[in-house]
Amino acid sequence: MKTVLRCAVALVLAVGPAGLVASPVRAEAAPGWAELAPGVGYRELTVSTPHGDARVYAVRADLRGPGVRADLLFPGAVAARAPLTRLAGARGAVAAVNGDFFDISEEQHPGVAATGAASGPAVYRGRALKAAVPQAQRFGWWPPPGSTDQDVLGVGVDGVARLGRLVLRGHLLAASGVWPLGGLNQYALPVGSIGVFTSDWGEVSRARAACGNDESRSAPCTADTWEVTVRRGRVAAVSATPGTGPIPAGSTVLLGREAGARVLAGLPVGTPVAVDYRLASGEPVPFRFALGAYRLLRGGAAPAGLDTTAVEPRSAVGLAAGGRVLTLLSTDGREGTSTGLTLTELAEAVRDLGCPDGVYLDGGASATLVARDRATGELTVRNHLDHGQERPVPNALGIFAG
Repeated sequence: MKTVLRCAVALVLAVGPAGLVASPVRAEAAPGWAELAPGVGYRELTVSTPHGDARVYAVRADLRGPGVRADLLFPGAVAARAPLTRLAGARGAVAAVNGDFFDISEEQHPGVAATGAASGPAVYRGRALKAAVPQAQRFGWWPPPGSTDQDVLGVGVDGVARLGRLVLRGHLLAASGVWPLGGLNQYALPVGSIGVFTSDWGEVSRARAACGNDESRSAPCTADTWEVTVRRGRVAAVSATPGTGPIPAGSTVLLGREAGARVLAGLPVGTPVAVDYRLASGEPVPFRFALGAYRLLRGGAAPAGLDTTAVEPRSAVGLAAGGRVLTLLSTDGREGTSTGLTLTELAEAVRDLGCPDGVYLDGGASATLVARDRATGELTVRNHLDHGQERPVPNALGIFAG
């Protein structure tokens, strides 16, 4: 497959590497990148596929440029959503693409509201916002072999973007014992576990965390729960049911289900306790920010088993120049004459833009890319949205300049 796309640092003229499922995809680029800001460019292109032409909208950011950086965008709470134009506009971003898959519907659990919280881990300004829900409780496509619910895309404190995994490590300590934690600000907890909720969670009810199980998102909610509020190192309040409303700064809520509930029920008001947790990456450079994302490319090769049939609007991020250049992209796919892409075609499009590594994000009606017009300063959606409406999202990747 010959390609003619140039992204960031290289012109690629190559046959797809081993591990990338071949398909007759040809991409024709609009001439050049239009400058959004110094170090940040924008372009549109058409990808021809066996099922029709797809329009792709891309933003390239050179993180080596003065003042160019990437960051996590979110509405200020884990369990909250907002349109991408609002998230990007509130922070003054030059461009942004929607982020992680999220808890969008709870039709299987009558009386339980969807939380809107993202599925994967998230880090903001070096602080752990949330950990990953169990794989079976995630929304979106089942990941390709080798991917996990803990996979992320982020930028380290060194300013370099990288792919990684973030695993929750934490404990509840009391005089009666030590117990591992199974969650941090998650809409779903593993069966039998104890989860931590902080002020970062927001106002939404925590009841959804006791629904589903480790094999099925649609499994019934359990009534075997117990909740403990910790302040100043002691149990300050207890409840047999998950609570709702904001959690004050300085307070920590522990929610247990099944075996975890029985542990918490043994900690009456006044009991001294300690809670510690972190998201461990195993990498020498910690993340300054990170969000959940599925692996699409590594070293120019797509993972075996990447889907080749489902055609949908897509969003993705490619990495080039050793993580110092990011390419954000999103597609059309449900409006007009433009088709979407399969994941295999998305991987090829990202690679053809000169990016050997990449991830895919939430797609379908969530797929959105926004960018500012340099002349007017107006922030606009560049791709054609499902029914012409922005779907509110829990997080996003923003690009900043200046």
